[in-house]
Amino acid sequence: MKIAQVAPLYESVPPKLYGGTERVVSYLTEELVRQGHEVTLFASGDSETSARLIPACPQSLRLNPTCVDQIAHHYVMLEDVRERASEFDVVHFHVDYLHFPLSRLLGLPQLTTLHGRLDLADLVPLYRKFPDMPVVSISHSQRKPLDWINWAGNVYHGLPEDLLKAGDGGGNYLAFLGRISPEKRVDRAIEIAVKLGMPLKIAAKIDKADRDYYETSIKHLMNHPLVEYIGEIREDQKSEFLGNALAYLFPIDWQEPFGLTMIESMACGTPTVAFNSGSVREVLAHGKTGFLVKSVPEAIEAVKRVAELSRKACRQEFEDRFTAPRMAADYVKLYQTIVSAGSSVEITEVDDSCLTL
Repeated sequence: MKIAQVAPLYESVPPKLYGGTERVVSYLTEELVRQGHEVTLFASGDSETSARLIPACPQSLRLNPTCVDQIAHHYVMLEDVRERASEFDVVHFHVDYLHFPLSRLLGLPQLTTLHGRLDLADLVPLYRKFPDMPVVSISHSQRKPLDWINWAGNVYHGLPEDLLKAGDGGGNYLAFLGRISPEKRVDRAIEIAVKLGMPLKIAAKIDKADRDYYETSIKHLMNHPLVEYIGEIREDQKSEFLGNALAYLFPIDWQEPFGLTMIESMACGTPTVAFNSGSVREVLAHGKTGFLVKSVPEAIEAVKRVAELSRKACRQEFEDRFTAPRMAADYVKLYQTIVSAGSSVEITEVDDSCLTL
């Protein structure tokens, strides 16, 4: 198939440091190319891909100090898509709803993976205006606030099978990976580690929007001798960081749409102790690849039990459920359904065991 992937421009594809959506777009794009599809990637110019790259801006926007209006660059990219739309069998968007008017006017064979939270009241009138837009969830939990929109399918994220290597947890520390923000609750991770008397390594970025939160609520907690703040890490550092950890802490306080770091930890053979919210129950197998908890005391007790879990079983669960080949195969089925249904027809969700719980 001739497939267009349209990525956000905030990070390169793949990201140099932090970036979940752009990372998944990269894994999907490269796997589709490997499987023999003709793929065009619309992304920032500093992206690296084996697909044909159409750059909308020279470099990704988050780390570009000269960029003031990020949306302007996304509109340049949408015009690039419009100019080349006839070249593709299907266009796969990862930019939320930005393209909806364009796709409707052009009658594009397209679908959109929604990577973020949907529990926002502002989204209700938007999707009432665009009930025909086929969208894909990354967990069934993510759908709950908007369960009435045009869901085409559910596809869990996947990683390349050889991207991360399993470790033995020999570092005997706890790990936190991702963002420092109110919903990610690194303060809970610190509390858990301190009460256990265990070292905690934190590899996380701080967005501009979260800088005040960090300065007022988190920075002083980093001064504890058990806590080591590493900052953002690259992809090639994750095997060592996660694989050497005794356990990965995922102490979220929001309806997590997916949680890519949970499967990264799984790929490294490291059990996850996660607060049971959003997609967590769909990703983790309680008592097998980690423990689901509801409070800090429960998390403390769970960490004490992680030695009961098989690191080999964690890795096997990743290989069985969360690889890039499986993700790409799921999407190809959806592409075929979209093309068969036609762009102006509301499609019925794909009925396939690999797309459901």
